[in-house]
Amino acid sequence: MDSISALLAFVRTAEAGSIVGAARALGLTASAVGKRLVRLEQDLGARLFHRTTRRLHLTEEGELLLQRCRRALDELSEAQADLAQRQHAPRGLLRIGLPTIGYRFLLPVLPGFQQRYPQVQLELEFNDRLVDVVNEGLDAVIRSGDLADSSLTARQLGTFRFIVCAAPPLLRAHGSPQRQADLRHLPAVRFRVPTSGKLQPWTLPGHSGDAAADMATGMTCNNMEAVLAAAIGGMGAAWMPDFLAADALADGRLQDVLPAVPHQQGQFSLLWPGNRQPSARLRVFIDYLVEHLFCAR
Repeated sequence: MDSISALLAFVRTAEAGSIVGAARALGLTASAVGKRLVRLEQDLGARLFHRTTRRLHLTEEGELLLQRCRRALDELSEAQADLAQRQHAPRGLLRIGLPTIGYRFLLPVLPGFQQRYPQVQLELEFNDRLVDVVNEGLDAVIRSGDLADSSLTARQLGTFRFIVCAAPPLLRAHGSPQRQADLRHLPAVRFRVPTSGKLQPWTLPGHSGDAAADMATGMTCNNMEAVLAAAIGGMGAAWMPDFLAADALADGRLQDVLPAVPHQQGQFSLLWPGNRQPSARLRVFIDYLVEHLFCAR
């Protein structure tokens, strides 16, 4: 650590413009700082300061070394802080933004997270609009689909499938589709994407556009929970994530209309500002979600 202490003495001297100022900042004697600077210049074989009676000025070699040292010391300081954090249990408030339907997949795994990290307090912001992570004071957001914001760092959490489902009474009244073309005999409940105002297309294999384009629209809404409720109520077939329909499929309130047809996949990712290191509490939250979300799929 002698070389590091010598470099630190050099940086503080350059910043203070004097050995006395550096000694005050480091809590050392001026003599100790001066000796470290002499040893450093001897080791490097270069003069780092122009010395006058009142002030020190960096030489060209000193300027170059100062730039490199600041970066290196910043990295060392971050590493030390990171290691110190790891010695203690993560704690504090963690604010996470996520879409409204996110509670369907997130809340079931959170009791386990709370048991493992009881000192982390979670604050969940449910919203279907595209929130600004930094300006709204969030630590991270969970999003699906394309990730256009390059200023954010992303970690994939897991994948899901979109399925076409409908209530059994609706299928008895209109007939159960045997192939994609038969969908036109059913009314549709459509989801209007809040961020764009456009209808979400039903993307099925072998269909170049919106597979619901030929269906009569019985209802349109910009909340996916409402789409689920309308489908269960028999207002039309609906295109939705499989995790959203899971309970209704399990108890028979909904049926998978085309179970043999491959469906479009989606994914959820967790994003946080790319210009900052994630806190200890955010790191453990990310690792926990990667481990437990969609693990059975």
